[in-house]
Amino acid sequence: MKIEYRRTKDFTATELQRLFLSVKWESGNYPEKLVRAMRNSTQVISAWDGSKLIGLVRALDDGETVAFLHYLLVDPAYQGQHIGDELMNQIMQCFENLLYVKVMPSDPKTIAFYKRYGFQQYDNYSAMVRKNFL
Repeated sequence: MKIEYRRTKDFTATELQRLFLSVKWESGNYPEKLVRAMRNSTQVISAWDGSKLIGLVRALDDGETVAFLHYLLVDPAYQGQHIGDELMNQIMQCFENLLYVKVMPSDPKTIAFYKRYGFQQYDNYSAMVRKNFL
C-alpha cells in the first residue's frame, strides 16, 4: 500500500463524511459544511489510499504571526502507520516563518503526539467551545 499526500481543498461530501464519521466526529453529520470549510481553509493536506481519503490535516493562519491547526484525523483502519506524523511534518513546513502555531487537543490522549512536534501546554490557557449544531 502506497499512501499519497495531496495539497487540495476539493473534496466530495461523501469522502469527508466517511472520514469524519470513521473517527466519530459529529461534524461528519454536516458533510456539505465540511466541503465549504475545506475550501475556506488556508492549508489542507490529505492522505489517500488510492481513491480513498484516509487522513486530513487542516489549518487557518494569518500568513505572518499565527496558525491554528484545527483538524488532524486518520481513519482508524490506517492508524499506527505514521500517516498522522507525515501529515504533521508537511503542515508544519507551511508555517516555518510564523511566530506561533497553536493547537487545542480535544482528546488528552493526543497531547503526547503534539509534544513530539514542540507544542507545549500552558496552565492558564484553555479553549472554550460553543456548539451551534442545527
